[in-house]
Order: sequence, then structure tokens, then C-alpha cells
Amino acid sequence: MRKTTYILIIIICFSLNSCKYYNFTGAKPIDADTYQVNYFQNTADLVEPGIERTFTLALQEIIQNQTSLNLVNQGGDLLYEGEIVEYRITPMTATADQRAAQNRLTIGVLVRFTNKNKEEDDFEKRFSFFYDYPANEQMSGNTLTTALDEIFTRITQDVFNASLAKW
Repeated sequence: MRKTTYILIIIICFSLNSCKYYNFTGAKPIDADTYQVNYFQNTADLVEPGIERTFTLALQEIIQNQTSLNLVNQGGDLLYEGEIVEYRITPMTATADQRAAQNRLTIGVLVRFTNKNKEEDDFEKRFSFFYDYPANEQMSGNTLTTALDEIFTRITQDVFNASLAKW
């Protein structure tokens, strides 16, 4: 019985220690303890107030939820900065009488990622995604909230994958 207990303790210790090298989010082991997300300004031609704050918070949240890194206001080992460079609504499909039946909101974000401990991981890259909605709906209220949630979920996951999962 005593030998079985020791073996079980050893197995548990190795299992817990292996989480240092693998996790279920897909993030590779990184040589960093902290990250910083600077405010993403909205420099798009068409400006929707408040989306820069929403995006900045969404990026902070995905990194916080999928890693054990600590968010700091300055001096982070990993730095995310950039700007929202595109906010565009375009008609996608037309009805028989040449009216738009569906519109598409596209948002593009330019991200500069800096890893102070591993400079070869640094990049500047544009990420974008879209949301299609019926043309008879206005891009405001619940439609805007749903669109931003879907777009920012996709863009932040893509930024996470490019910077920490190396996908």
C-alpha cells in the first residue's frame, strides 16, 4: 500500500509539472511573466465611438484567460500596440430591384507585437474580420454589439495565435 502511494504521488507530480510545457489553449511555452496592451486608437476613415476601448479590453481578456501572464500598465515582457485602421460597411447582396439585401461590417486592426525576451517573435501585422447583417437593420444597438463581439472574438483569437500559439 505504501509503495502504491509513493508511485501515485510521483505520477501526480510529473503530471502537474508537465502543465508548464503544455496547456489546453494552444499557447507555446514563452519566456515571459507579464504583458502589456496599449490603447488601440481608432484611425479608420469611418469612426464608431467606443470600439477602440472594446477591442483593447477584449485583447487583454483573451490573453488573461488563456495564459498565466500578468497584465501590467508598463514595462511588460510582451507588448501589444497598434490601431484600428478599418471600419467599413459595404453592401454584399442585392434584391431583384437592385437594393442591398445584406450588408457587411468589416473591421481591420494593425497590431505590433514585441517580445522583449525573444526579438525574433516580434511582428507588425494586420488582422481583420467581418459580420454580415440584413440591410434593413441599422448598425447600432444590439446589431452593433453582436457584430463587435463576433468580429473582436475572431481578431483577438487570431492575434493570440500569431503571438503566443505561433499558428
